[in-house]
Amino acid sequence: MGLLEAHAALAGRKAIVVGGAHGIGRAISLALADAGIAVAACDFDEEAASAIGAEVEAHGVECIAAHADVRDEAALERFFDRVEAEFETVDFLINVAGGVKSDLFTETTREQNASEIRLNYGYILDAVRRAVPMIRKGGRGGSIISFTTIEAHRGAASYSVYAGAKAATTNFSKALAVELAQEGIRVNLIAPDTTPSRTSFASASPEFMEKYLALPEEARAAGMSMYIPQKHPPSQEDLANAVLMLVSDLTRSITGITLHVDGGTMASAGFIDWPLDHKWGPAPGVETLAKLFAADGPPAA
Repeated sequence: MGLLEAHAALAGRKAIVVGGAHGIGRAISLALADAGIAVAACDFDEEAASAIGAEVEAHGVECIAAHADVRDEAALERFFDRVEAEFETVDFLINVAGGVKSDLFTETTREQNASEIRLNYGYILDAVRRAVPMIRKGGRGGSIISFTTIEAHRGAASYSVYAGAKAATTNFSKALAVELAQEGIRVNLIAPDTTPSRTSFASASPEFMEKYLALPEEARAAGMSMYIPQKHPPSQEDLANAVLMLVSDLTRSITGITLHVDGGTMASAGFIDWPLDHKWGPAPGVETLAKLFAADGPPAA
């Protein structure tokens, strides 16, 4: 065993991954399994939930896999009942599930708002309430990680309820980190931005996605390059690696933080690498404006 593996101290631990069978959640479940961690994963995607068990067990660790939509309180409780019966104790809870559809607040309904709040904040309260006693029972502390978003830290127009729910998750987690600190239970957050996933694609309207995917690949890459200081979006594996770091003993004195795995977009805070001008700034430069608003008018929408 190498120095890094010895200090990480992950082999033989147990983790719950809520939303752990598709996309980013699947990448996390498989990364945990590869580190020797048994995984209990639930997911709203029934097909993915059926497949993740064998995928995790191929790494030589135990897996509990269940189909459960976090918006269904009873289904989530049944999942935790099963985990408690079969695992008895756990070390880690990773809350990945979440989602949003882009809409102006005044065009949404109360029912949509309630569903969005449950999906991005409400279920996390239930998951933590069930997981903490199992972590305490293990007697060696543990780690809770919830996924928030860059939108919890900026005025995300057309994502207002989602941004508010994720901001609630963020501050709840910070407060919980203080409450549980003396027990050795650390509570942290991961805030992605542009990582490609089915959930992020689903947030845009079908009309937008049709036009976006019709663009040449180099045009889409150029858009990411303008927006992301590192010039490319983080991968699902990058987010899984961040989870591994935060659950490991390598970060045993880190709690109550938000880790922005975004290629630098939070740091840039609205500064864009505008084309033509080759200059970072919050607004387009002279050359870009001249091209966009030439004498014959702006390009057609």
